[in-house]
Amino acid sequence: MALEKPKPKRLYQVWKGSNRFFCGGRLIFGPDVASLFLSTLLVAGPAIAFCIKMYCIIEDDNTAHRENGRWYAVLAIGIILTVLDITLLFLTSSRDPGIVPRKSTPPESDEAFDLNTPSMEWVNGRTPHLTLPRTKDVIVNGHPVKVKYCDTCMLYRPPRASHCSICNNCVQRFDHHCPWVGQCIGIRNYRFFYMFISTSTILCIYVFVFSWINIIGGEGGIWHAMSHDILSDFLIVYCFIAVWFVGGLTVFHFYLICTNQTTYENFRYRYDKKENPYNKGMIENIKEVFLSKIPSAMNDFRAFEQEDENMLMEPTTPNLLQSITSSKEKIDIEMGTKLAEGSGLSLPEILRNLDYDDIESNLKSKEGSASDCPGPFFYPVEPKDSVQSSAIEDGTKVEENSDEVTSSHQTTTPLNQA
Repeated sequence: MALEKPKPKRLYQVWKGSNRFFCGGRLIFGPDVASLFLSTLLVAGPAIAFCIKMYCIIEDDNTAHRENGRWYAVLAIGIILTVLDITLLFLTSSRDPGIVPRKSTPPESDEAFDLNTPSMEWVNGRTPHLTLPRTKDVIVNGHPVKVKYCDTCMLYRPPRASHCSICNNCVQRFDHHCPWVGQCIGIRNYRFFYMFISTSTILCIYVFVFSWINIIGGEGGIWHAMSHDILSDFLIVYCFIAVWFVGGLTVFHFYLICTNQTTYENFRYRYDKKENPYNKGMIENIKEVFLSKIPSAMNDFRAFEQEDENMLMEPTTPNLLQSITSSKEKIDIEMGTKLAEGSGLSLPEILRNLDYDDIESNLKSKEGSASDCPGPFFYPVEPKDSVQSSAIEDGTKVEENSDEVTSSHQTTTPLNQA
């Protein structure tokens, strides 16, 4: 009965990063995606409460037959800002930030061993990472920039890329990992991230201002209105605190955009002490972030996995691997390595040609008849009318005389007389 072929898996199902995938790999979140719900609550909760407050004011004005046209506009703008802010938050969190594809094998090293022996080829094949330099220089806008080798992804990171320890991915133009959106901020979602924090700042200022207008326009004075309008009091305090956080982020990232830096570069490299090779001037830097085309994703997480041929390769002679004797295992241990069955790795050519059965039988024969051994310079010579295999099966008894060496099945001749 033929074995059923396993169903092919998509890339997102076997991805080694810490991302969380939804909708069949169409939505990509970080491992801390749960924080997205908290951020949504912190944004949408006060905004919805403000819209409800504006709606109540409109209804009261309609009941009192007062002019309420301005409050309709305030309510409409509040709803638009709230929906836009939540949408930008979702786009930032659910989008591929620019994940660099992993490699299944390390890149070939430019620095190879000078020796080209079979044993060195075997060592180089098993430990290629020993010959890889940790960094190498690339030229960016006429400036040399060092790129580092990533042991996890087994590749040299592109310029401005870095490995996120939380998402366990190398990300293009890595800015930082934002716990509030639960995602890395990279080249493909930085635009949406900045629009999210700037919209949040505008929304905080908007709610703060009109909450004050509502209190000032109340009857009985400001203190009387504040004592009776608890919701407006809460919105004023909440927005005053939040605007320092999101507003500070907006100003800081606007400075980074104008100088073409990332948060990671600003904290780590300090371009104020050396020239920034990516700075093109304020206008061009702003265009690069907001008006340039967002690069396509480097991974198609919905594509079916391309299985590695090395992983599918099976040994062509399984019986040979099962018949490894204790002598072969001793040789492996002396070499400092242990041959793993089914790993697809092979011994060097010089070791594969050894006959381990003959080595073991010779060792036993030397232990059994040490006094009868003809010496290291005597080798058996096969008669023309006999077969070597029959001699081995029947056994050999070597007797040494003063003038000649005789055997019941074979004759030995000194090496210096041959």
